[in-house]
Amino acid sequence: MNYIKLTTVYALAILYISVGITHFTNPDFFIPLVPPSLIYLKELVFISGIVEVMMGVMLFFKSSRKLGATITIILLLAVFPANIYLYLSDTPRNILDISKNQALFRLPFQVPLIIIAYWHSTEKTSKRFSFFCSVIFIPTIIYFISL
Repeated sequence: MNYIKLTTVYALAILYISVGITHFTNPDFFIPLVPPSLIYLKELVFISGIVEVMMGVMLFFKSSRKLGATITIILLLAVFPANIYLYLSDTPRNILDISKNQALFRLPFQVPLIIIAYWHSTEKTSKRFSFFCSVIFIPTIIYFISL
């Protein structure tokens, strides 16, 4: 099970680093996701990109993995309102060319990412929890790669 857990850690680390870099190479994709009630939208996109790259790098190393996974949980919770905004508002959905149903389908995928990040933050977990995390990792990663 340790091999599977490490594989999921490295896969998500690479994904977070890639997405974090995309915040800088294509900020116009992310800006419509930021609720307009916030200020400094582009700066918030850059800050979240920095955090994603940083937490992705931290996940690679055992010595910083717990902190990286904890930061991942905090970031996933912090950006969840953007997913709600995406669901509720026509503007970002039209810009990103996704339907309201696609935005709704996207909402619950934060939950497995948070559960998996918690799994990555711990050295030891039950075999049942590790198996559960391994199973939910597969559809979660497939979904996010397909975005």
